[in-house]
Amino acid sequence: MTTAQQIPDILSSEFAADPYTAYRVMRKDAPLIWHEATRSYIISRYEDVATAFKDGATYTTDNYEWQIEPVHGKTILQLSGREHAVRRALVAPAFRGSDLREKFLPVIERNARELIDGFRHTGSVDLVDAFATRFPVNVIADMLGLDKADHDRFHRWYTSVIAFLGNLSGDPEVAADGERTRVEFAEYMIPIIRQRRENLGDDLLSTLCAAEVDGVRMSDEDIKAFCSLLLAAGGETTDKAIAALFANLLAHPDQLAAVRADRSLIDRAFAETLRYTPPVHMIMRQTAREVTVSGGTIPAGATVTCLIGAANRDPDRYRDPDTFDIFRDDLNTTTAFSAAANHLAFALGRHFCVGALLAKTEVEVGVNQLLDAMPDVRPADGAEFVEDGVFTRGPKAVRVTFTPAG
Repeated sequence: MTTAQQIPDILSSEFAADPYTAYRVMRKDAPLIWHEATRSYIISRYEDVATAFKDGATYTTDNYEWQIEPVHGKTILQLSGREHAVRRALVAPAFRGSDLREKFLPVIERNARELIDGFRHTGSVDLVDAFATRFPVNVIADMLGLDKADHDRFHRWYTSVIAFLGNLSGDPEVAADGERTRVEFAEYMIPIIRQRRENLGDDLLSTLCAAEVDGVRMSDEDIKAFCSLLLAAGGETTDKAIAALFANLLAHPDQLAAVRADRSLIDRAFAETLRYTPPVHMIMRQTAREVTVSGGTIPAGATVTCLIGAANRDPDRYRDPDTFDIFRDDLNTTTAFSAAANHLAFALGRHFCVGALLAKTEVEVGVNQLLDAMPDVRPADGAEFVEDGVFTRGPKAVRVTFTPAG
């Protein structure tokens, strides 16, 4: 096993500026690293990370007790066995099939259109600020039947939560802000949940209030924790995925032209973006028993940092992994948004992201409408699509120009 000193530390500015170079060294020479600062074992090869996600008996989510519960409360991510299966059955129907298409597709389309109407006549825009950071949060607020006028609060809350989850250095101010967010969000949501139980509607929050499986219903705390998780995970990840998708296409004009001409390629562009520049670069697990991985052995009860950003560029899994190619034949687009995916951006196994199809629908709608409004979209003069972040990562800005609508 290699020590972290032999490669850029994951907490260093060098790593933050370019994790991909470090990932190459890790996969080749240091597939298992003991990282003292985070008290965790870092794994980076595709097979090791995929196994960690699929083998829930060996790699548990017990770490979420200290990593996620302080900001969200106890969520579905921490549950296992029948308890997990029942809770997932309570929330999953709203995120797949007819419910998603019939109830929430119009919500998604309306929110994309409202945001784009704000800049379609301007001829220039930063897609991160004007669209990506707003669109998924507005959609989730609308789905839940919350007041979109509270957008700034939602955005502040989920930014605080994501900062807490990515607080690998243990900054006490970041930790305290995250814990304040849990209190503030509970004070906001619990009264709304109680009112909604008395006056059910067609929104997702009403669905969660009324849902019952095998005699089990969600408590107010269950629903609040799920809504907190949905805003943070659904907001941050889709936000960064949309921004990264456009940054990747703009950097590859031939592929942008292909997507503009054939919109069925949007799913390919999204899947390749999730592989090439995933919005979440690392997820932690905890070992229930001693386990052997590439490079050595991890003891029972250890925290394991699974590097999605490294695994998704493993040359043993993907041809030319550091090349963005929406036409690659070693990424299965048909299954890219299901638990059978062969990229790792949504995890795998029983904790595969319940919102994957919602994210796919948001991206399809958002990218289609953006390309309609900006058919000749191109990078603004001097624009550089610089990524930011370690735990979650995406472009800080995507400044573009286009011919304004007449």
